[in-house]
Amino acid sequence: MSRHQSWSLDCKVYVGNLGSGVAKHELEAAFNKFGPLRNVWVARNPPGFAFVEFEDNRDAEDAVRAMDGTRLCGSRVRVELSHGRSRRGSRRPPPPPPRSRTPRRRYSRSRSHSRSLSPRRSDSYSPGKRSYYRSGERD
Repeated sequence: MSRHQSWSLDCKVYVGNLGSGVAKHELEAAFNKFGPLRNVWVARNPPGFAFVEFEDNRDAEDAVRAMDGTRLCGSRVRVELSHGRSRRGSRRPPPPPPRSRTPRRRYSRSRSHSRSLSPRRSDSYSPGKRSYYRSGERD
């Protein structure tokens, strides 16, 4: 079980758009003014986000309202209550593999093909027809 799954979701706050050099003590200093903290975890690979867990969910809600969109450690941060879903799990499924690189055969409509050498339907003779016209003449 992951160490973050044991955190209480109603007290867990996501902090995003952090710079890569943010330290845990900087986050503790910024967020402990809203109430006592249980845990602070800063992502290192990939960097740029953190989770802060408060002891009381009301403190977490206050922190979200006050800190979302503010500057923290040189970056404008996104602060929201954690929803417990991984971003990796919310992505779309991968696209299907590409088709083979073999070029598709294309057919031209030039007159050199046998298709265009055959008489057109309107010029063909039909023995059952009484009125057959060819070049303006009647049979």
